[in-house]
Amino acid sequence: MTMVVTGATGNIGRELLRQLYADGLGSGVRALTRDAGRAGASVPDGIEVVEGDLGRPESLKSALAGARSLFLISGVGDDAGVLDAARDAGVEHVVLVSSITVETHPHLGPAQANLAVERRLRKSGMEWTVLRPTQFASNTLWWADSVRDASVVRVPYADIGLPAVHPADIASVARAALTGPGHRGRTYPLTGPEQITPRQQAGELGRVLGREVACVGIGREAAYGPMAATMGGDVNDALLTVHDTVARVTGSPARPYRRWAEENADAFR
Repeated sequence: MTMVVTGATGNIGRELLRQLYADGLGSGVRALTRDAGRAGASVPDGIEVVEGDLGRPESLKSALAGARSLFLISGVGDDAGVLDAARDAGVEHVVLVSSITVETHPHLGPAQANLAVERRLRKSGMEWTVLRPTQFASNTLWWADSVRDASVVRVPYADIGLPAVHPADIASVARAALTGPGHRGRTYPLTGPEQITPRQQAGELGRVLGREVACVGIGREAAYGPMAATMGGDVNDALLTVHDTVARVTGSPARPYRRWAEENADAFR
């Protein structure tokens, strides 16, 4: 069975490839990237690297040829075109990473866009599994320059806790959905094991770096511009907690933020 993993060098795709390789499935995986030469070093040996641009679905014909499964993150390219290309290539099953905001903030533009992709997938004739994660632990990489340069984090809502999810847990659920039975036709909301505030995240970064990282609360107006520039549209103020399904699907407890901070400390040094 050939699986195509898009976003091969991203936070989720890179980890998904690592897990599939560790399971001995590397020979049946294609890692899709826009630049095969640059991606090669981050893709495990034995996994085929193929070029394609999700913004140009016509460029995916070779990558999708003979594939039975596809891992896709919503909002990265021309989702409708990619789904049509996958269906036309004979793909049987798509694992789609959407967003929990479809449930918690359905009035927001990005949530409506994600829901539209979900609906298109469900009507495509292909089998599907939809993952709806909350905010990623890796979103704190947006703070890396500020932490490196000034040991400070400036954020709105510094004391509002959200159940940030480790990207490796999203990858683990995707791996289970791609390789195991019982996940087709299912929608999974994904969270971390705990609510954690930006102030607590800054504290965890300080712990793994061995120095204090201050957290300074700022107003919505001051935060909106930089966040909108990074996120490309509407900015979510907060997310609602939902039941964590990581452990139920993968058999392992969800990873806490402190683990992500320990694994990625070098990005802040």
